[in-house]
Amino acid sequence: MARTEQVLVLEPPIELKFKGPFTDVVTTNLKLSNPSDKNVCFKVKTTAPRRYCVRPNSGVIDAGTSINVSVMLQPFDYDPNEKSKHKFMVQSMFAPGDYQDMEAVWKDAKPDDLMDSKLRCVFELPSENEKTWRPVHKKRIHELEINKVTSTSLKTDAAMMSKSTSSSLDDSDMKKVMDDCRSLKSEVQRLREENKQLKEDDGLRMRRVPQAGNPIPSRSAMIKEEGPATRMVAMVILFFILGTIIGKLVL
Repeated sequence: MARTEQVLVLEPPIELKFKGPFTDVVTTNLKLSNPSDKNVCFKVKTTAPRRYCVRPNSGVIDAGTSINVSVMLQPFDYDPNEKSKHKFMVQSMFAPGDYQDMEAVWKDAKPDDLMDSKLRCVFELPSENEKTWRPVHKKRIHELEINKVTSTSLKTDAAMMSKSTSSSLDDSDMKKVMDDCRSLKSEVQRLREENKQLKEDDGLRMRRVPQAGNPIPSRSAMIKEEGPATRMVAMVILFFILGTIIGKLVL
C-alpha cells in the first residue's frame, strides 16, 4: 500500500547544505509550510543525532502557516574525500482532535497516517575569495570590539575617578578649605595695603632731621625685616591648605 504523500512543503526540498569551515557551529534553515486547512504535527529526525542540534525538532504547524527549523552542525574535522552519509527525515501527520500529549499522539499514530520526506546533507568548503575575505573580516570585527571595550573602559574609569575625587571631599571639608583660601586672600590684600601705607609714612619720616646719635629707623627698613617673616607665614598657610586638599584626594 502506498504511503500518504507529504502534505508539508519543504524549503529546501531535497538537501541541506552546510558551508564550512567547520571549526565552528554551522547553521542552515529548513522551512516547513502547511498549505492545508488542517493542523499538522511534525517531527525532524536525523541519522547522526550527536552531530546536529535541531530547534524546534517537533511541534504543530497550524493550517496555512509555516515554521522555520534551525539545523546546527557541530564543529568537526572535515575530510573532503569523505562522502557525507548524513540524512534527515521530516515526519508529519494531521493533528488529531486532542493533541496535548504529543508523545502519546506519535505513539498511537497508525503507519497509514504518517507522511515523511527525506533530505541529504551536503558539506561545502568556502571558495578561495571567501577564504581570503573571511579572516580579514573577522579580524576587523575583533579590532572594532576591542576598541569598543577599551573606549567603554576608559570612559568608565574616568567617571569613577571623577566620582571618587568629588566624593573624597565632603561639604564640611570643602567649606573649610574655601574659608581658608578666602582668609589667606584677605591677609595678602591687607599686607599689600599695609605695605603701601608704610611706604607713604616712610616718605614723611625721611623729611624729618633725626637727633644726633639717635637715628630713627625707617619703617621701610622695618618692613624689609618683617617682610620675609610675613611671607614665610603666608607660604606655610598656603602649603597647609594644599596639603589638606592633596591628602583628601589621595584618601
